[in-house]
Amino acid sequence: MKPSKDAPSSKIRLRKHLNADAMVRAVRREFEKIPDPRKGTPQISFADAAMSAFAMFSLKDPSLPAFEKRWSARDHNLHALYHIEKVASDSTMREILDEVSPYVFRPAFGEIFSRLQRGKALDQMTVLDGRYILALDGTGYFSSEKVFSDACLRKTSATGKTTYSLQMMGAALVHPDHKAVIPFPPEVIRREDGDTKNDCERNAAGRCIENLRTDHPHIKLIVTEDALSPNAPHIETLKRFDCRFVLGVKPGDHAFLFEKADEAIAEGRAVEFWHAAEDNPETLHYFRFINDLPLNKSHPDLRVNLLEYWQVTPKGLLRFSWVTDILIRRENAVTLMRIGRARWRIENETFNTLKNQGYHLEHNYGLGRKHLSAVLVTLMMLAFCVDQSLQLCCPLFQAVWRKLQTKRDLWERIRAMFWDFRLESIRMLYEALLYGYKRLTPIIAYNTS
Repeated sequence: MKPSKDAPSSKIRLRKHLNADAMVRAVRREFEKIPDPRKGTPQISFADAAMSAFAMFSLKDPSLPAFEKRWSARDHNLHALYHIEKVASDSTMREILDEVSPYVFRPAFGEIFSRLQRGKALDQMTVLDGRYILALDGTGYFSSEKVFSDACLRKTSATGKTTYSLQMMGAALVHPDHKAVIPFPPEVIRREDGDTKNDCERNAAGRCIENLRTDHPHIKLIVTEDALSPNAPHIETLKRFDCRFVLGVKPGDHAFLFEKADEAIAEGRAVEFWHAAEDNPETLHYFRFINDLPLNKSHPDLRVNLLEYWQVTPKGLLRFSWVTDILIRRENAVTLMRIGRARWRIENETFNTLKNQGYHLEHNYGLGRKHLSAVLVTLMMLAFCVDQSLQLCCPLFQAVWRKLQTKRDLWERIRAMFWDFRLESIRMLYEALLYGYKRLTPIIAYNTS
């Protein structure tokens, strides 16, 4: 194969700590620090079992048996690229990972985040005085009417049919100008041992914020969520953990708030302005904001600022509303609007990518009896975190993706290279895809014994 015309004429220089090989090595080191729950001297180490699952999600294999079958003959590549000494079979991997809490993998996320911070890669993700936008939202990742575990949420219909499911609260740094998102560990929404009631998104969001603050006590955050989030207990949680917020609201769900807004408009307290889009004069942006309104009738002392926004195009009208604890001024209203609308990044660039672009989020990799499903979705998110970090700041990954155009084509080519060639590093794999490589006549391995 000849090098692509679009490929650069010289090798791309990589940053020492912000390239694929360095990040995967860092993940392996963090896994080695996790205590093995088993006694004695097992044949397969805990780090190898965890790294096998991480490699499966990194390579976008659709199931544990598929991973075992497809890569069993590629031990060299698994060792060279993922530093796995002995690959765990699907049953062994399930048994080992079922015994540990998903929280033991949080330091691996923290290490990737620290590398991005130290390398100034996250500077491009900040707004309003160096704050990061943290988008929170829930999604389901398992549902069945037949298969279930004790951890599954349960919903019984009017006809008596029970549906079992697992959900998670996702959290990711997002930015209006970047498609890359930087995810944090997910908070699984599940039944705990002995519970008779389902867990819920509100409880999971509180745990998510608390755990994130434990891991990252000093980063400045603006939390953005959907219209289910603006309630007094949740806002008090955000304040307690030093998080600013821009939360969606709807007139139908927050009638008291909008009644007070109408009163303020009648009193002349509202500020309104509009402007045409620079790139499309036919698109108009209308803003109205009112500061210092009560959130609801039950909590009149909890004051918020209301921002309303209308986008008018020849195709129709879009309307959005948010409440925030940030004082709204004409100078920051557009930025606050963009922060609120950036919430969709966790839907489009996170959950949609995990479900539809090769990660197989909704596939049942295994429920286990204790923690397996939560551990596997956490390791999937960790593999996604590494991929997104490379998308944000690794020029080699960016160039390969640009050449192959779609993520699906990228993952397919990576798996093909992994199967057909003896590789020494992820860098070698990426450079072969970017610059091209010689196709040789296969050497038939006859058995002459």
